[in-house]
Amino acid sequence: MTREKLLYLETFGCQMNVSDSEKIAALLKGVGYQPTQDPSQADLVILNTCSVRAKAEEKVYNHLVQYKGLKRKKPGIILGVGGCVAQQEGERLLANVPHLDIVFGTHNLHLLPELVRAAEKGERLAEVGFIDNETRLDLFPVDERTDGVSRFVTVMQGCENFCSYCIVPYVRGREISRRSADILGEVRGMAGKGVKEVTLLGQNVNSYGLKSSGEMSFIALLREVSLIPGIERIRFTTSHPKDFSQPLIDCFAEIPKLCRHIHLPAQSGSNAVLAAMNRGYTREEYLGSIARLKAACPSIQITGDIIVGFPGETEEDFQATLSLMEEVRYTDVFSFIYSKRPETKAAGYADEVGQDEKQGRLSRLLDLQRRITLETNKSFVGTVQQVLIEGESRRGGQFYGRTSGNRVVNLAADVSLVGSIVNVMITRGDQNSLQGELCR
Repeated sequence: MTREKLLYLETFGCQMNVSDSEKIAALLKGVGYQPTQDPSQADLVILNTCSVRAKAEEKVYNHLVQYKGLKRKKPGIILGVGGCVAQQEGERLLANVPHLDIVFGTHNLHLLPELVRAAEKGERLAEVGFIDNETRLDLFPVDERTDGVSRFVTVMQGCENFCSYCIVPYVRGREISRRSADILGEVRGMAGKGVKEVTLLGQNVNSYGLKSSGEMSFIALLREVSLIPGIERIRFTTSHPKDFSQPLIDCFAEIPKLCRHIHLPAQSGSNAVLAAMNRGYTREEYLGSIARLKAACPSIQITGDIIVGFPGETEEDFQATLSLMEEVRYTDVFSFIYSKRPETKAAGYADEVGQDEKQGRLSRLLDLQRRITLETNKSFVGTVQQVLIEGESRRGGQFYGRTSGNRVVNLAADVSLVGSIVNVMITRGDQNSLQGELCR
């Protein structure tokens, strides 16, 4: 009897990478690889990487060093790197990491089974060619999983905004939208398997369909998804503030299934820094969008991204960012110290902010956000929230779910409630989550 082949898949970075990892697992299942949580037991280890921040890229290289020992103990194991670092480095990765077997870029997931078969025969290969046409999104497998209540659905890939700090256009390519008929068919299939919530993914969902002749807009797509029986919640990410329209804002008031949460990255609260970043909007325009969002949907929960220490950022610029955070009252912020990324325009800017100053500003920002997050979480105490129960919590004997506003709630519940939306009385607001009790 042939021993089952095992895959250990490690994902770095954003929700787009999580979605890509789901596709990788589905592809490799088709050639006989089953998932494992133990890399020492694996026959194939894949690192699905992110290079948006230098720290994320460094983390990948550190992990590759660790896997050198595993490769020495188990010479037959196959080690592969995919995602943005693979796209960026290509053949250089194979040259610099002798124990690495395969490298595949962001447009080459469909070639992975072929690359793995070659690696099983002792070959070392890199495939990082771009497929910058409408066929690109037709090359991914259909999600055949039958477990889980929430899924990611890719609606588009790539970005053409060229923010001066961002490597995404260089490692993900130009904007390509999937056909709406394919998206809706995928969502219907998920609904038929018990999926209750879908998150529509794209580097900039606002641009969905704009470059495809005869295709519907993103707003029309949202409305069509909301009509699919069985789908009870819809989320989307990411939306670029420069073209965040009033009709899209109106969707939060008009589509009951659209969750009361949006991720709208500001990156900075300073007009001078926003201009240097090539973000395409001002502080005032961003805050205007926030005000219209809150008017259309008073319960909306807002998360965002902030970059600290961008070249030329003064203390005054940084204070403008802190004041923006106070005004918006983000429930969470993903914050990063600026790091130079290859090929980007900002890589040529003089970096006038010292590392100690960058670190100090990040610490101050994190302190502020922790306070706002805790205050926000405590404000839910005594309210009843609708929570989609997703599975067992890390807290023993409890289950977890999320509110429409994307707040994690832990509570005592029965396994039969997984996949159900239930009313929960919030009894405690902690730093990272809420505690609640089922309403009887």
